[in-house]
This record gives sequence, structure tokens and C-alpha cells, in this order.
Amino acid sequence: MIDWAEVTPLASLIGGILVGIAASLLILLNGRIAGISGILGGLLNPKKNDVYWRLAFLSGLIIAPIIYRTVHPLPSVSVNAGSTTLIIAGLLVGIGTRYGSGCTSGHGICGIAKLSPRSIAATLAFMLAGAFTVLLARQLAQ
Repeated sequence: MIDWAEVTPLASLIGGILVGIAASLLILLNGRIAGISGILGGLLNPKKNDVYWRLAFLSGLIIAPIIYRTVHPLPSVSVNAGSTTLIIAGLLVGIGTRYGSGCTSGHGICGIAKLSPRSIAATLAFMLAGAFTVLLARQLAQ
């Protein structure tokens, strides 16, 4: 069920525009795709002069909500799953990211913007898999 009282179209639009600007600036100024899994993965086996921009990008993902919290309360988060479920889900996401050669941000934002057939197929696959998983989980919960 969608809680329509919590829907924030203006904030969502502004957030989407900011993500688009950030992804555009990263590719224009650095020649890199704003795929979080690739940015994080690049820190595991770093190349010369390739660490600082990755750390800056990832730090921004952590710092931005902290700054936002100073002007607006963060939404409450409720996770209705146990630790085992969360660990399995995280592992499956990681496997899917490696198998699909990228994550939702890399394929869904940057790849589709470049009209990449591989990214369009990957985005369709993970959106359909997510929808199927929710449908299955709701059926099992009944």
C-alpha cells in the first residue's frame, strides 16, 4: 500500500535532478560512470590517482544525509525482516551486481541515459526481479 500522505513529488523531482546533475558532472569532468558498485569496487584494487575521487564520491553519499538532517528530519525507517533475511538479500544483490556488470545507479541512471541496450536490459531485469520478489514475498506472508 502506498501511503499517499508521505508522497513528496517536489522533493523527489529535486532529488532526481540533483542525481542527474551529479552523474552528468562525473562523466563530463572525470569520464566515469556514477555506478556505486564500480566506484566502491575500484577501491578494492586501486590504480594510481584513482582513489581520491572515489573516496570523495562515496563520502558525499554519507555526508549528504547528515547535512540534510540539519534542515529537515529524516524519514523513519522500518525494516520488517530478520538479520538472516537481510544478509541473504545483501549477498544476492552483490551477486546480481557482479553478474549484471553493474548496479542500479550505473545501469538505471547512466546506462539508460546513454541508451545502452545492455543497461536497458539489465534495468528491466532487476526491476522485474524486484517486482516478482515483492509479489512472492506478499503471497508467502498471507
